[in-house]
Amino acid sequence: MSPRPASRNFHLALTILIGSVWVFHGLFSKLADGIPRHRQIVERILGESVAGTATTAIGVMEILLGLWAYSRYRRKSCAFVQTSAIISMNFLELLLARDLLISAPGMVVLNLAFLTLVWIWALGSPKTGVSR
Repeated sequence: MSPRPASRNFHLALTILIGSVWVFHGLFSKLADGIPRHRQIVERILGESVAGTATTAIGVMEILLGLWAYSRYRRKSCAFVQTSAIISMNFLELLLARDLLISAPGMVVLNLAFLTLVWIWALGSPKTGVSR
């Protein structure tokens, strides 16, 4: 039986969404300093002397994570890395830079929703986007 087009389209939309979130934040928020608050958070956590280099490195890693999501290669591993990255970043931000966050509870809720979509994407069938 052939996969339903709606399921394939949903899975493709998730792939594009997930990859785009990472590429946007890596490229615009970090590398282009389009959201200076991101660099300020890195400064607070790692120190001003390494913040520029660290923010660039984080941005490159986020872009690579987005490209990995676009590739759909080893989606469960990709989802695990995304989950680890978001939990680590959120933990450090809440612990050391809470005053720089727009909304700490909002960040947590938004990232939980994002990770829910990431795991739906990761556990879905490669052909249909439907969980096995």
